[in-house]
Amino acid sequence: KDKAYEWGNTRKGYWRVAGSPILQRALNNQYWESIGLKSLSDRYISLRNIS
Repeated sequence: KDKAYEWGNTRKGYWRVAGSPILQRALNNQYWESIGLKSLSDRYISLRNIS
């Protein structure tokens, strides 16, 4: 809980925070899939295999 607060109130840029271990653990791929977002790498692979 404390680490989440620290990272949520950091002055670091969004890109740097996105790669943080705390965010990677809290918002993993399953989370993004559960809200309906699709993986770009999976889409790329599927399109590449069609050609």
